[in-house]
Amino acid sequence: MQAGMSIDIIIEHAPWEGVDIESLAEAAERATLERLGLEPSIFETALLACDDARIAALNGDFRDRPQPTNVLSWPSEERGAQVEGEMPHLPRFGGGPPEELGDIALAWETCARESEEAGRPVEAHVTHLIVHGLLHLLGFDHVRDGDAALMEGLETEILAKMGVPDPYGGA
Repeated sequence: MQAGMSIDIIIEHAPWEGVDIESLAEAAERATLERLGLEPSIFETALLACDDARIAALNGDFRDRPQPTNVLSWPSEERGAQVEGEMPHLPRFGGGPPEELGDIALAWETCARESEEAGRPVEAHVTHLIVHGLLHLLGFDHVRDGDAALMEGLETEILAKMGVPDPYGGA
């Protein structure tokens, strides 16, 4: 981990041990924050690597959708843009301890199944989901079309720089 960069990773499900989730998360966080002009060393994030049962419970508790999903995120504060398609209000560090961006959870069975269905290595899919979750922590969303276009464009660009193919099937 880079000096100062802080990603707290909790592995609750054994299959995650077969993926270097620490390296994937560090690389995804660095690439995402640097692309947005933010210094990675001044932010911290928590990542839960769990199973479908755990994420289904979290999804039920927080989104009233008690079924598995690939990734969930909980931003530390609301940063979303008011105007569709505009950049969200990115955090500005004011000094002191690292600023908490929020929490991300990933479900093993769903991630593994989706990567297999897409014919992509699980590491590539997990990297995409971490970038996706981090962008949510930073206020990006995909509910409105303009916001989705902005978020997906950034994901594709960040992943391409990391050598990960476009998850949305573009060139």
